Amino acid sequence: MTTTIAERTRRIAERAARTTRTEPDATPLEQPTHREEVRRELAAYAARVRVTDLVREHGSPLFVLDVDRVTTQLLALRRELPGVQIHFATKSLPHPAVIRAVDAFGATFEVASRGEIDLLEREGVAIEQCLHTHPVKTVADITGAYLRGIRTFVVDSHSEVGKFRGLPADVAVLVRLSFPNPAVTCDLSSKFGVAPEEADALVAHCLRAGLRVAGFTFHVGSQTVSARPWMRAIHRTLGLMRRLEHAHGIRFDTLDIGGGFPIAYDEPVPAFADLARGIRSALAAAPSRYRILVEPGRFVSAPAMMLATRVVGTTERADGAWAYLDDGVYGAYSNIPSEQTHPLVFAAAELDAQPVREPERARVERRLRARRHRPVTLAGPTCDSLDVIARDMPLPTLRAGDLLVSPMMGAYTLATATGFNGFAPTPVVVVPA
Repeated sequence: MTTTIAERTRRIAERAARTTRTEPDATPLEQPTHREEVRRELAAYAARVRVTDLVREHGSPLFVLDVDRVTTQLLALRRELPGVQIHFATKSLPHPAVIRAVDAFGATFEVASRGEIDLLEREGVAIEQCLHTHPVKTVADITGAYLRGIRTFVVDSHSEVGKFRGLPADVAVLVRLSFPNPAVTCDLSSKFGVAPEEADALVAHCLRAGLRVAGFTFHVGSQTVSARPWMRAIHRTLGLMRRLEHAHGIRFDTLDIGGGFPIAYDEPVPAFADLARGIRSALAAAPSRYRILVEPGRFVSAPAMMLATRVVGTTERADGAWAYLDDGVYGAYSNIPSEQTHPLVFAAAELDAQPVREPERARVERRLRARRHRPVTLAGPTCDSLDVIARDMPLPTLRAGDLLVSPMMGAYTLATATGFNGFAPTPVVVVPA
């Protein structure tokens, strides 16, 4: 390596600080749209990493994974939630380069399977620092994770408690609470978690079985765009912990507030600093002896990867223009059906134009660009009718061979892709090399 981890982290922090100083390039009468702001940032970034050269060298489709962006997001978490222990949600992007970047930063991991533990072990991660969060496990899962060093697990039902019988006394569990959040597209309390009013009985059952309860965990839902769900869940959980400590004569030591921090796909989201401000205010009521855990997945992994694809064919159908790409919803765009995300897609030709400072010129260029765009349906390569990436996506007229680029493609894409119809997994190239 030509630079140390510390030097790289410092360089990333300095770059992040510089990018927060923005200069207006449009008058208040007509601010750039979210898509235009993303296009400008992507244009500069694609030029910096030479995405067209990468595709020329490695072919398409192609994921471009930037490990510096992993560090940038971890720095934001550490800055806005100081003192909180970061456990990266391995399932969001289980790539060795990401594992190494998280580990080098000094954060650790949240796991939910033997396969994830295998990956971490291969990359030299200290497994004993990891957190096993799956509320429903086999006895073999628990025993195997214990033998490899994990000591903290999660439960949310009476039936799980007996599976820990026979393990040494250094095992502890976090009770997962359910805080439904119907406002999000992926409500993670719909499948797991015990209602707060039922938690007392579960804690008592754990204690009778000789199983130590270290504290509580919850997840307010993926892509949560307000601090209020975290604040309500934290306040209610802290009250529950105080009451149960008194009732059972025990002392908890852990509060895990999960993940769910939002990423801007086709719509803007609140600044993380604004969300963190509310979360910090709620956590201020926690006893100083509590360790506070957080499990970011998408927030760390989504910005770390962009996707380059090519048009393999075009046609005019009854509902308008269609373009068929060499990747789709069974592959790199698997986050669309699985999570109802809507990643933006840009033609590489759109990224050639660099940002213009003069407000009037900027407005004129946006209007001219909008006139050149037309709605198009983007379809994937599989021979079925479900492989549709987007409808009415505004893009320039596309031809076979044209290159397309999507940002924010690191989360639950590579991880959830399939080999349906015989298509190979999308390759990944890592930058910096």
